[in-house]
Amino acid sequence: MQGLCGIGGKACQAIVIIGMAAAMPSEVSAQAAPAPRPVGRVSIDQAQLAFIGSAAVGGGTLSFRGRSYRFTINGLGVGGIGASKIKATGDVYQLARVSDLEGVYGQVRLGWALANQGDGRLWLQNDKGVVLRLRTKREGLMLAAGADAVRIQLR
Repeated sequence: MQGLCGIGGKACQAIVIIGMAAAMPSEVSAQAAPAPRPVGRVSIDQAQLAFIGSAAVGGGTLSFRGRSYRFTINGLGVGGIGASKIKATGDVYQLARVSDLEGVYGQVRLGWALANQGDGRLWLQNDKGVVLRLRTKREGLMLAAGADAVRIQLR
């Protein structure tokens, strides 16, 4: 074994065994983790104005454990040109209590809108791990591709 690895026999055997074990699929790694289940829903209405930078203000409703909670949403971003009105609906994941919805969310967006033809998707996550998976519909003239941060506050 020394010729194969250039080191002592037992060390070489250990390296070969570890390498073989890493290459073999295990039952744990072969199974994909189940997708998380949504724990709530949100609907958002927002106005957005962009010219190199962007600004947005609006509000929405969280449906969680049989109750509705209103919130405000606002933010600043980079990228885009135009003005639009956004309506978004989607699922909420990893929300343990209503207060965890509050915070600053990182957003990455790709979408465009021209008149009433806009369609895009938003994925938002805050520092508490709450994830919003949103489907958006825009009205107005807007071209957007960039990153934003938005803040959600309960009313």
